[in-house]
Amino acid sequence: MAPRKQLTRLKAPYLKRILLEPSRVADWEKYPWSLPIFRGQEFQLEFTTPITIIVGENGTGKSTLLEAIGALAGYDEAGGGKGYMPIDHSRAVDKSGAALAGTLRGHWLPKVTAGWFFRAESFYSVARYLDQAALDAGEAPPDFLSWSHGEGFIRFFEERCRRQGIYILDEPESALSPTRQIELLKLLRRMDQSGMAQVIMATHSPLLMACPGARLFRVSRFGLDPTDFSDTDHFRMLRDFCIDPEAFMEEALREDDE
Repeated sequence: MAPRKQLTRLKAPYLKRILLEPSRVADWEKYPWSLPIFRGQEFQLEFTTPITIIVGENGTGKSTLLEAIGALAGYDEAGGGKGYMPIDHSRAVDKSGAALAGTLRGHWLPKVTAGWFFRAESFYSVARYLDQAALDAGEAPPDFLSWSHGEGFIRFFEERCRRQGIYILDEPESALSPTRQIELLKLLRRMDQSGMAQVIMATHSPLLMACPGARLFRVSRFGLDPTDFSDTDHFRMLRDFCIDPEAFMEEALREDDE
């Protein structure tokens, strides 16, 4: 991709803080405001490092929070680049991220919103969208789908994440082997060292959680708190498995009535 003019000389992170405006919430019993992270009818998240990682169990609101951040930055909730609408919204049913964004306020310095909102679940649709957009413009399509799923992910990251901006990554490891996850970690380190990229990522991968220099938050039934990757359930489970796989599997697969 052709280089783009530098948007600012200030270093990442550009989005400094998001906070909930209680007066904008119409119903605290409705999802997503009923989530534990909004307990007490307040919420604030500060970004102090170029890379911020959010972890937690399924259903805790990680993806919804990332959708809301994407909406604050001007991205479609289905993912993609600025101005992209890769999915037919007449069939979209989940608008919780965009709704949450309407009750959040973002503090930027400066407001750099160029970049990408990557969602693993919509990668196929986004890749097809990029191919068609290139063909319509008389250009060669990027053709990420001609590779294996994991290789397509890596090629996509290497091509799309080299410019100055904010990059919101929702479970980017979903198609990546451990070796490919290391490749993504190398890319994240280059983005961090460039000082020009802010990354906000949700992941279940202990490898990605250990990204050097990243600030890690854990979403739980108690809220959203900073943590170390070695204190996450993901890491502890993987550690216990590696120490004694047979004993781990015996315990993990035990039925409640045994």
